[in-house]
Amino acid sequence: MTLISSISGIRGTIGGSVGNNLTPIDVVKFASAYGTWLAIKKPDASKVVIGRDARPSGEMVHQLVKFTLVSLGFEVIDLGLSTTPTVEVAVTHFKAAGGIILTASHNPVEWNALKLLNHRGEFVTQKDGMEILEILKNEYFDFKQVRQLGRVREVTDFGKNHIDQILALPLIDKYAIGKANLKIVVDGVNSSGGIYVPQLLEALGVKEIIKINCEPNGWFSHNPEPLKENLTELSEAIKRHGAHLGIAVDPDVDRLVFVDENGDMFGEEYTLVAVADYVLSHTKSSVVSNLSSSRALRDVAERHGCRHHYSAVGEVNVTEIMKRTDALIGGEGNGGIIFPELHYGRDALVGIALFLSHQVKSGLSTSQLRATYPNYFMAKRKLNLVPEMRPEVLEKAFRDRYQHEQINDQDGIKVDFEQSWVHLRRSNTEPIMRVYTEAKSQEEADALADRIIAELKEMV
Repeated sequence: MTLISSISGIRGTIGGSVGNNLTPIDVVKFASAYGTWLAIKKPDASKVVIGRDARPSGEMVHQLVKFTLVSLGFEVIDLGLSTTPTVEVAVTHFKAAGGIILTASHNPVEWNALKLLNHRGEFVTQKDGMEILEILKNEYFDFKQVRQLGRVREVTDFGKNHIDQILALPLIDKYAIGKANLKIVVDGVNSSGGIYVPQLLEALGVKEIIKINCEPNGWFSHNPEPLKENLTELSEAIKRHGAHLGIAVDPDVDRLVFVDENGDMFGEEYTLVAVADYVLSHTKSSVVSNLSSSRALRDVAERHGCRHHYSAVGEVNVTEIMKRTDALIGGEGNGGIIFPELHYGRDALVGIALFLSHQVKSGLSTSQLRATYPNYFMAKRKLNLVPEMRPEVLEKAFRDRYQHEQINDQDGIKVDFEQSWVHLRRSNTEPIMRVYTEAKSQEEADALADRIIAELKEMV
């Protein structure tokens, strides 16, 4: 089955049978459930914002969602080809009841998804998601009669508004960035980033922008997840053009990675580390990342005399802890930057502006900046669960074995050792157990992951 309905939305592969793949019927039903839920929660609200990434199925899904919402009586603020953070910013700007982002994020081109936002432009909570799924299950839809139908309002230039808001932030030093005469290579993975990242860099005064894979046709030139093995073309382009750095984003522009002047990865975990370092150097604050993120962020926070907090995995969980601790910066180790002075959502565009401000004011090259941070290395594995491997039994046995170590069980089980850690977390969608480790060398991280997986198998 390649259709997954969850508390945050619905995703699946295009085509196939209803209820098993993301078909037009499934799209309409889910959009109807979400629109009905909005009407119940905010009966006086009339607007919903939608936007999409560039994948080939996007236009079809876009039209289905748009006119389903019209049939429920909403005014649809249609941003067209957009980014996830841009839609999030637009929800509050237009005082909308909510928003839908049509993107399967880093998933391959065959996939698409509907991601749901509340009136604050944030992903819906678990409670909200359960209510939407209940409406979907019972098909409790109530469509409007002809005189009560909604309408569509196209706003295709809202990206400029988003960028203007970024440039207005006190920590963004447009003058210093422009004066640095940077040469930057951008890999837009043939999606929205190919439009919005160069626009942002131009607005920041970057003198030379070299674009690769920036035609937003949705046919991804490589695996769209911004990982080292997928960014060889970007690395080569940086060296060929003598660029100062490279920037890569995922298709909906909420994940951000940098590549240094030598074509080497800055490290997706270190995107948040560098940005947090810059923010905390100006304002003391707590900082938040999820349990699977690098210990380097905690080290940097402590260097600034600030507290670091862990959250469960997932953007909505990070933002919950950020609000609770009044954190001014947070995010996820996959290159997700959350800067609440702009909005509570992962935003690669504000991450770029903060990172470049940090780098040019430091006077360091990209590789020199990376060298200022502690080195940690990760291994990310998964254990396929056969029927006799019950996750709850494995978790209890694992916890018992390491009961004398520092344990965090708010999302799976994380065990902190003196120089390393392991995070054991079951998947909600697949019969697998994720095993993430981090240590002071890649060899140590790999060895720890192998050891933990062997121990789990012995526990059956």
